[in-house]
Amino acid sequence: MKTYTLHLPQDTFPYDDDALEQAELVKDGFSWGAFLFTFLWFFWHRLWLAGLGVLAAMLALNVVLQALGVRPGVAFAADLLLMLLIGLEASSLRRWTLERHGRPAVDAVVASDLEEAETKSFSRWLARGSGTAAFASPVAPNRAPDVVLGFFPEAERMR
Repeated sequence: MKTYTLHLPQDTFPYDDDALEQAELVKDGFSWGAFLFTFLWFFWHRLWLAGLGVLAAMLALNVVLQALGVRPGVAFAADLLLMLLIGLEASSLRRWTLERHGRPAVDAVVASDLEEAETKSFSRWLARGSGTAAFASPVAPNRAPDVVLGFFPEAERMR
């Protein structure tokens, strides 16, 4: 089972089925496309800043490895590790870009494939507006900066 996040424009209402036309589901987890094609995967998904950042990181790594005179086998292993990191973080960068463009995550759903995720998330989105079901938002609420979590809400005064 995979986890998907539903991203919609910021000012949409839960019962607005027209907003679902603009919905985007992002799978959480490793991305083979981003691992194999690196910055091209980002450009394909129109993630321009992330793609340029990945391209710059790959070029910088290879320039540094060339300047240090690293053997080809070690340079290949370093490139492979960077590609592994890109594959692991691609979906997070995609969610970050969507949120930056005013499309925050409004729901998270667990499903076996994309079609099932669409069915679950869309029906949950429409059910929120009808009042038949109440679901908590997967996004944490903003907390006041003075709230302290833990056993010590205030520092004890020294005597």
